[in-house]
Parts: sequence; C-alpha cells; structure tokens
Amino acid sequence: MGLFSWTVGLPLAPVRAVIGLGQVIQRQAETQQRDPAAVRRRLEELDEAQRSGRLGAEDVRREQSAVTTAMLRPAPGRDAEREREEGG
Repeated sequence: MGLFSWTVGLPLAPVRAVIGLGQVIQRQAETQQRDPAAVRRRLEELDEAQRSGRLGAEDVRREQSAVTTAMLRPAPGRDAEREREEGG
C-alpha cells in the first residue's frame, strides 16, 4: 500500500510544497505585524506624514487604529491550537 500511495501522492507534492510555503509566509507576516518595533516604526511614519502635511488628522487616526487593531487582534487559528495544547 505504501508504494501505491507514494505513486498517487507524488503528483501532489508541488501543491503540498506551495501550501507549506504559504503557511510559512503567513506566520512570518503575522509575526512582523505584531512586532512592537515594526508597529512603533509605522506609528512614527504616520506622525511624520501628519507633520509634513501628507496626511490629515482623520487619515492618521484611521491608520493608527488599523495598526493597533491588527497588532492586538488574535491570529487566525490560534484558538484551535490553544485548545489542542490544553487537551480540549
């Protein structure tokens, strides 16, 4: 049975590799989005844009809200992982 499943599964190997790569990229993006240094840098960029007149006060408030909400929002799938770890 192992040879049969290997033969049938071989054409799907590239698809599995792409899915795995996508998962790695997603985790990295989530980590970077929640990195305090990156968040602070983005907030400082927004302040600078407001001081230079490139963004209005309302735009800055909206962007600041989006940045902080993204940082504080739980990552998708984290609840399921936590349940498995706790045995639930």
